[in-house]
Amino acid sequence: MEGGTATVLVVDDSRTKRYLLVSWLTRAGFATIEAENGAEALSRMAAGRIDVVVLDVRLPDMSGFEVCERIKETYPATPVIHVSAHAVDVGDRAQGLTRGADAYLAEPIEPEELVATTYAVLRYYQARRRAELLAERLAALADATVQMHAASNFVRLLEAAAASAARIFRSPAAVVAETFDGDCLAGVAAGPDEAPRLVPWTVDDTGVPIGTTVRIDEPGNWGLVDWPAGDSVTVAAARLREDRPPLYVVVPTATQTVRTPVLVQLAQAVASAAEAQRSFDEEHRIAVTLQRSLLPRRLPEIAGLDLAVRYEPASARTEVGGDFYELVMLDGHLLVAVGDVAGHSLHAATVMAELRHAVRAYAVEGHQPGVILDRVNELMRTLLPNEQATVCLLLLHPGSGLVRLASAGHLPALISRDGRVEFVQHSAPLLGVRAPRPSDLEFVLPAGSTLVLYTDGLIERRDATIDDGLAALSVVAARVDDDLDQFCQRLLVELAPPEIHDDVAVVAVRRR
Repeated sequence: MEGGTATVLVVDDSRTKRYLLVSWLTRAGFATIEAENGAEALSRMAAGRIDVVVLDVRLPDMSGFEVCERIKETYPATPVIHVSAHAVDVGDRAQGLTRGADAYLAEPIEPEELVATTYAVLRYYQARRRAELLAERLAALADATVQMHAASNFVRLLEAAAASAARIFRSPAAVVAETFDGDCLAGVAAGPDEAPRLVPWTVDDTGVPIGTTVRIDEPGNWGLVDWPAGDSVTVAAARLREDRPPLYVVVPTATQTVRTPVLVQLAQAVASAAEAQRSFDEEHRIAVTLQRSLLPRRLPEIAGLDLAVRYEPASARTEVGGDFYELVMLDGHLLVAVGDVAGHSLHAATVMAELRHAVRAYAVEGHQPGVILDRVNELMRTLLPNEQATVCLLLLHPGSGLVRLASAGHLPALISRDGRVEFVQHSAPLLGVRAPRPSDLEFVLPAGSTLVLYTDGLIERRDATIDDGLAALSVVAARVDDDLDQFCQRLLVELAPPEIHDDVAVVAVRRR
């Protein structure tokens, strides 16, 4: 056996012949186990690992050919050497080899020939096992690379890397890396079938060169998991650039082959995926910063009204969207608008900025909501002919509560009062299309009630309909917190998914 003494099972009904075979093999350095018939041989195979079987063709209970076939069915990677004093013709030799044997020795057997043949079949099967193991690990590495590059954020990437390392090497594994914010974390998997977890962990990176290096270390220096007793750990460190910290993949040394090719490739794959994640996150942060700069910086303070907003960009693996909101006092009325430009890209964010400023400009001219949307629509169809957007726009008089509302294909506004919820339906075509628009909707927002405008990221789910989302919103919005900021935050927490796939904008206006 590779890395230790090979065990040979000698099967022969002749005690004298067994004695000779065992003696020759023992002097050659092999461990031996004996069996005198086929049933005992199969029992010995099931009892513990056997590396080679030396099998007589003639046995008292079944033929050696049948025993060989049954061994190969259960243990295909165990070599079998037939020995026989009777089957010396070509047909019997061919039958033995055809039915699974790896070699055939006819008596009288020379000790040197037996030992040489045993070593030869062992070398072949050890090479075969190494090749099969390498192929299996490379296939798992390919799957791991896809999973790591598909991770939605750096934390998920670390978890995927640790779980993949445990599956590849069928052992405990840890992957240690520094986040983009400078925190050092370790993804840890206790075994191939265990769920990964994250723990804080600090590593001294002093002297780690650019490239990939491998070293053997004491398991106590990496006390992240219960490593196998009596074994060291092998640590692969990968560093792509001088200005990037290295990351580490740690596995038990007993899992490694010469030159650790799969471990090295895994460390390089994790580093590559981390670099791609870092680049994407940096670009996303820049885009989100730009997007936020285009939104109102502060809310107006208006007697008789409480105002609150929440804006959450999509998760890091999603491009920025075109959601926007507006809250501004104009000529004694509060202008409230929420909109969503079709698409998810930096371009959508810039279109959003143009629409927001157009809404403000037409509102400053003193137009009513429906006229504002008509003019914005003409602007879009003229200057942005390939763009579409939805908008809900209203003017609210704080003293009387009179509201004048117009919509362009947007989700209905919501009014919550005393535990009752009502949706303000105003069906109209979205912006960017030529179609007649209905008249503005007028109503009074009663004192003590809260008006909520929102974008579809709050309620849309891939596994549910819009009606399901509106029903869920109705339930959550029935109770309005005394703190309106807390109310908006609760809407996000209870309705939006943990990883937001679309921007979410929420505007709440409460009339005291």
